[in-house]
Amino acid sequence: MRVSVIGGATVEEETYETARELGRILGERGHTVVCGGYFGVMEGVCRGAKEEGGTTVGVLSGDNPDDANDYVDVPVATNMGEARNALVVLNGEAVIAVDGSYGTLSEIGHALSRGKHVVGLNTHDVEGVVDVETPREAVDRVEQASG
Repeated sequence: MRVSVIGGATVEEETYETARELGRILGERGHTVVCGGYFGVMEGVCRGAKEEGGTTVGVLSGDNPDDANDYVDVPVATNMGEARNALVVLNGEAVIAVDGSYGTLSEIGHALSRGKHVVGLNTHDVEGVVDVETPREAVDRVEQASG
């Protein structure tokens, strides 16, 4: 399954490690990670997925595929700025939000409006987002919802 992971580009080490653990679990279970392709949560989840042999897709806001973090397998340059947020969530069968600010909030809105299942780890308290405590629980919930 393709799972969109959304979250902040500038995060504390603890949040980065949470994203990395999330990526490891997604990778070991054979899921493809779709994200914004840059740093913070996006880099952490891609790094973790790659550590477990997973595949990663980065939907970039700019026009240069080389700007993606080092753990992105398939960089998709859009030159769309923040409008690319809709593409990040559109290309996942489910969405996991980790932390984040307004960009993450917009992605949550796009996901919910498209009827996507959204799970949150320390993110915005929004109706429709299933709040969980651990990366493993987040993956379990998206798998259950899509199964």
